[in-house]
Amino acid sequence: MGKTTEEILAEEFICSHCKSSGAIVEKIAMSGVGISRFFDIQHHRYAFVSCDYCGYTEIFNLRVLEGQDDLGTFIDVLFSQ
Repeated sequence: MGKTTEEILAEEFICSHCKSSGAIVEKIAMSGVGISRFFDIQHHRYAFVSCDYCGYTEIFNLRVLEGQDDLGTFIDVLFSQ
């Protein structure tokens, strides 16, 4: 079975603040405005990725990441040094 987006983010993360690798990933979903808020449709999904060492946190839009054809390649490009 393939890895989830969250697993890949945690394994491939390199902190832009302290340059350490490894992270804790937590997801959050939010409703938008208007009718989606009224019906509590949470289509805005984000991943909060926090450095294991210093706690610096970056936020990623999961719709953008998961919409890529090859997530692994996209994340490699995202975190390349």
